[in-house]
Amino acid sequence: MFRSLFHTFTIVIAATLGATGALAQTPQPSPAANSGITATGVIGQVKSIDAAAKQMVVQTDSGAQVNIALSDKTAYKRLPPGETTLAKATDISLSDVSEGDRVWARGRVAADQKSVPALQLIVMSKGDIAKKHEAEMAEWRRPGVRGVIASINPATKEFSVASRNLMGVQQTVVVSLSEKVDMKRYPTESIKFSDAKASSFSDLKAGDQVRAVGERSTDGTHLTAEKVLSDPHRIVGGTVTAIDTAAGEVKINDLKTKKPLTIIIKKDTVLRRFPENAAAMFMGGMGGPGAGAGQGAGAGAGQNQGQAPPQKPQGERPQGAGPGGTPGGGMRMGGGGMSMADLLERLPTISISELKIGDMIIMSSTETADPTKLTAFTMVAGVEPLLTMMAARQQGAGQARPAAVDLNSSFGGMFGGMGAP
Repeated sequence: MFRSLFHTFTIVIAATLGATGALAQTPQPSPAANSGITATGVIGQVKSIDAAAKQMVVQTDSGAQVNIALSDKTAYKRLPPGETTLAKATDISLSDVSEGDRVWARGRVAADQKSVPALQLIVMSKGDIAKKHEAEMAEWRRPGVRGVIASINPATKEFSVASRNLMGVQQTVVVSLSEKVDMKRYPTESIKFSDAKASSFSDLKAGDQVRAVGERSTDGTHLTAEKVLSDPHRIVGGTVTAIDTAAGEVKINDLKTKKPLTIIIKKDTVLRRFPENAAAMFMGGMGGPGAGAGQGAGAGAGQNQGQAPPQKPQGERPQGAGPGGTPGGGMRMGGGGMSMADLLERLPTISISELKIGDMIIMSSTETADPTKLTAFTMVAGVEPLLTMMAARQQGAGQARPAAVDLNSSFGGMFGGMGAP
């Protein structure tokens, strides 16, 4: 979220240069990536305020802390998040600024970049930011489809999205674009939704994870997308062999290649754990490991044979349904069961200290310059029972091995966009 506000402030400052005397005489360089500091301003989050001393500490996105000197000549303005000019800015005072607010402090930055006397302070309040964040979250939680792009049709500007449910049944939905579709795409090196860039149909690639929201057809096989978020991140799995909590690194043996990988855990990485009792519930309540393939395939157009569909717990958000289900039905996707994306998004979050040697994990990850290292986007631990069940349902065998699971088709779409935004 802060990154998008950073770009907003960059535009706003260009619009206000003419109102600040000498500052308007100097060409304004763009802030260095992640620095938030230029010669004439600092962008960041308010860490502390000393109103009596007229001092403020602002921390940039890269972690640098800058002392902001305020005076009777400092002008204060509040700007709603998302605005790119000062047309809707309102005059405020220092007493209206709080810790956690996002600010652009404008003034000549000291040579050591440690301080700046602020001529103007443009503020986006943390409360307004939170409201905008929640509104964006609500938009992406509308009924839609998540999965992996199976094919692309440039002539019709349509693409098909494949996903699996817990029964191992695959569903395919054809997605077309509305006239005013909002398309975004994660950069390959980023794991933050706020870094997602505006994109176009030509950016989509087969194998991408994708989330699309919009109006779904009655039979659930087609979606007219109003929003599309594509994600080129790689899905891998493996067994944890070492954990370095201080360094934020986890070593695994790759499930498919059997080769060692080092996983980098950043502050934005989302860690979850699959509960052991949940695996037992699904394997028992859904007929055990050997029951899935035949039942699911036979019921592919609707619900599981001889079994009532799972009930949607009160308060859970709606999700798109598969063929034969009700669009927005949440728990009824594909063959009448919860999708992998729905399941894994509901799991509790954990910290790196709660990981264990021997845990089997799946994760979405970004590439690094070193092919033996990956940066984790989202990681889910304790998934061996789930992978065993998925393999059994896909193959119709009682004791299939976790390595048999196609991670991309089974879990594609579970990461892209949520935690979005």
